[in-house]
Amino acid sequence: MSLSLNDITLTYPDGEGRLTALDGVGLDVPAGTLTAVVGPSGSGKSSLLAVAATLVTPDRGRVVVGGTETGPLSAAERAELRRRKMGIVFQQPNLLASLTALEQVELMARLDGGAGAGTAKVRIRARSRELLDTVGLADLAHRRPHQLSGGQRQRVGIARALMNAPAVLLVDEPTSALDHERGAAVLELLGRLTREWATATVLVTHDRARLGVADRVVEMTDGRLGAFSASGA
Repeated sequence: MSLSLNDITLTYPDGEGRLTALDGVGLDVPAGTLTAVVGPSGSGKSSLLAVAATLVTPDRGRVVVGGTETGPLSAAERAELRRRKMGIVFQQPNLLASLTALEQVELMARLDGGAGAGTAKVRIRARSRELLDTVGLADLAHRRPHQLSGGQRQRVGIARALMNAPAVLLVDEPTSALDHERGAAVLELLGRLTREWATATVLVTHDRARLGVADRVVEMTDGRLGAFSASGA
C-alpha cells in the first residue's frame, strides 16, 4: 500500500470542549489506484486530506506514506517526505503570476535543491517539458497564468505535483471552478496519470457526477468513512 491511514482520530478545540473532525478513519490506497472521497461540506474531507498530507497531526492513529510511518518524524522530516513522496493538487492552482507554465513546474525541483550545476538545470527543464506534454500543455509552456484558462492552470498544477515522481497524489476539489467539459477532462487526466505513474491517488470532491475515473468511491459523513464501493455503483 502506498498510502495507509489507520484508526485516525482528529479533534479541534471548540469552546470548552473539542470538535471531532475525523472519527476512527481507516483508508488504504494501493499504488496505481484512485480513491474518491465524497461528502457534504463540513463532513471531514479536507481534514482527511490534511492528515494524509502530514500537514496536520492526528490525535490518534497511524499514517504510512510509501512505506514510511509519519508519526515519529519531526516537522522537518515530514516536509522532506512531502517533497520526496507526495504531490498535492490544490483546489486553486496558486500559480505565481510572474512565472511561465514551464517555470512553475521547474520550481518544484528548485525548491527541492535539485537545480545546481548546469547539467541538473538541463535535466530539470527537460523533465518539466515532458510533464507539460503529458498534461497536454507542451505548446503553452511559455504562457503565464493570465494567458491560460482555468482548466489549463489546473493542468499546470497537476504537472507541478508530479515533478518529483510522487508515490502519493492528493487532490483537493480540482473541478470546483471549472465547467463540466473542462472538469471532466481534468478528472480523466488524473485517472490516466494514476495508472501510468502508479501513484496512490486520493481525490476529495463534492461532485458525484464525474466519478467514473475512480477505482473506489467512499462516502464521508460526520468524520466517518462509509463502506467502499466500486466507481459508479
